[in-house]
Amino acid sequence: MASSLRSFLRTGKNVVLVLGRRSFHRSSPAAAQVTVRDALNQAMDEELERDERVFLMGEEVAQYDGAYKVSRGLWKKYGDKRIIDTPISEMGFAGIAVGSAMAGLRPICEFMTFNFSMQAIDQVINSAAKTYYMSAGLQAVPIVFREPNGASAGVAAQHSQCFAAWYAHCPGLKVVSPWNSEDARGLLKSAIRDDNPVVFLENELMYGVPFEMSEESQSKDFTIPIGKAKVERQGSHVTLVSHSRFVGHCLDAAAVLAKEGIECEVINLRTIRPMDVDSIEASVMKTNHLVTVEGGWPQFGVGAEICARVMEGPAFNYLDAPVTRVTGVDIPMPYAKTLEEHSLPQVKDIIFSVKKTLNV
Repeated sequence: MASSLRSFLRTGKNVVLVLGRRSFHRSSPAAAQVTVRDALNQAMDEELERDERVFLMGEEVAQYDGAYKVSRGLWKKYGDKRIIDTPISEMGFAGIAVGSAMAGLRPICEFMTFNFSMQAIDQVINSAAKTYYMSAGLQAVPIVFREPNGASAGVAAQHSQCFAAWYAHCPGLKVVSPWNSEDARGLLKSAIRDDNPVVFLENELMYGVPFEMSEESQSKDFTIPIGKAKVERQGSHVTLVSHSRFVGHCLDAAAVLAKEGIECEVINLRTIRPMDVDSIEASVMKTNHLVTVEGGWPQFGVGAEICARVMEGPAFNYLDAPVTRVTGVDIPMPYAKTLEEHSLPQVKDIIFSVKKTLNV
């Protein structure tokens, strides 16, 4: 009886030792769903916490939590000195922001939309963009100009312009145009840390859209380098290049075309200036066809610049057909909903252009 008890106890002890040594499998955390609005908010929050020189100023950014609620909670956390409501005077507060950047601070200057940045374009171009060059590199201007860009819904001609080509035309500026939550978070953190003036083009219609974000992309140390595009979908028949909201349109078109045996490679530019021409050329050399997609007007647009760069570079010899551009229609944006839809690229327009380029 005693012998049996000792044997049982030894067996139990061994089981405990084995369990103590055993390492249980831990699955990686599931990707979290984060809206573009929340990704931008997190990025600003973390950079405000990381660097006391960073501050946010603009119309309704503080007590109202931002016109689009992107700055929600920041005023309560950081107070009046770092989250600053301004009068309705873009020229005035953009000038204050540029001056503070010259004095060593790192302002985030929020326009209610980039349409209103026209009121402050002298500050953006002549004061922010050119000072580093005109001072022979002695005076940096580390500032971020951010807010919605391009068409929203039902806001007509004066509130629907895409300024990607406008600002990308000017040396001295970096121009960023994120699509999803990862882009928004990683690129905004890089923009705030950059010593150059950065124009950060968001899209109002994307603010409430949730995207999966990995654990890595939610880290406080996560950034996305400015000037580097991302291949969102691999393909072999045609390259689709786009930025901002229309990256999603390209992916939707690619999914439809895949059912017909046409494999599209989709490139998310992320940055307009400096443009990642190497990634575009590498893709064109593989697919031998190129379609550009943007919401801006066709003349002198982002797609036009891509066409020129491809024509001037080594990828031109790999093209089996002319480059096709899908753009907004060359008119001021109409107010009527049906006309507005016809004025912007739709998924069906991308599908039509791809088939036209491939001659199928």
